[in-house]
Amino acid sequence: MSSISFSKNVLDLDPARETERIVSFIQQNVRQTMRRSGGVVGISGGIDSAVVLALTVRAFGPQKTVGVMIPERDSDPISETLARELAATYGVTPVLENITAALEGFDCYRRRDAAIRRVFPEFAAAAGYKAKIVLPPDLLAKGTLNFFSATIVKPDGGTETRALGPREFLEIVAASNLKQRSRMSTLYYQAESRNYAVIGTANKNEHDQGFFVKYGDGGADIQPIAHLFKTQIYQLARYLGVPEAIQKRTPTTDTYSAPQDQQEFFYRLPFATMDLLWFARDHQVPRAEVAQVMGLTEVEVQRAFDDITRKQRTTEYLRLLPPVLPAAEPISR
Repeated sequence: MSSISFSKNVLDLDPARETERIVSFIQQNVRQTMRRSGGVVGISGGIDSAVVLALTVRAFGPQKTVGVMIPERDSDPISETLARELAATYGVTPVLENITAALEGFDCYRRRDAAIRRVFPEFAAAAGYKAKIVLPPDLLAKGTLNFFSATIVKPDGGTETRALGPREFLEIVAASNLKQRSRMSTLYYQAESRNYAVIGTANKNEHDQGFFVKYGDGGADIQPIAHLFKTQIYQLARYLGVPEAIQKRTPTTDTYSAPQDQQEFFYRLPFATMDLLWFARDHQVPRAEVAQVMGLTEVEVQRAFDDITRKQRTTEYLRLLPPVLPAAEPISR
């Protein structure tokens, strides 16, 4: 039985205190433990990287903070526009690294499109087709497991969605993950050339549910916001003065060529709902109490609990360090 007083305000932060705590955490680990003198942040025009850039500037100052924009041919142009606005807000000179050529060298686009064409033979990016992968909507109302489908947007604007087989799903994801891994390599170039650290931007939702790419956007020297729910990131953003346009932007993967938000790609729930349900699950708040506070049924609450549990369990390998075999005991003679 939980001793927590559960309410819709249970995730409210003291943003000034939390900011001070995170900044101290960054400074201590980067300067003292890692012996690095500044920080590099990949900035995408999204809320998480915006908050991390603001925190890094507080930790090291704008002269020792590097904001790196890393677009490729599928990126939404608004991402760079917002990233530049963000950098200007905090006095950081942004660095632009376009990775399209690198991804072409990795055959990222060809491999991905070949898998999509096995589902949609007519698909051709050069002809104006766009694509994304999605999960079923309405988790609370319908339940269902997390099975992926592909959606294409045709040149005339029409859309079509079909279920993905395991082979096609794995190939599309593996090819797309080359984007995050190329960005990670770019960030480490910028960091190592300055003796700086790569500052990660994963929040609790991403880190604990496995919404990141191993050795991609999960590759960083420090993860300063991985303990914070997405709704808490917005609280810090308001306190830190993140540009309004970034605060109002719908969180997006910005990975696939078709427009896509994080809810349809992975979470299946609005953050305000999911974060409270997740907190309640972790603190063993009775389902009846959760349902009453949130205006849901107990069945809906349980569906959310189960979905979070499944995602944590199936992505556990992403959070594991590579196993190392201990040295064998010397042979006695």
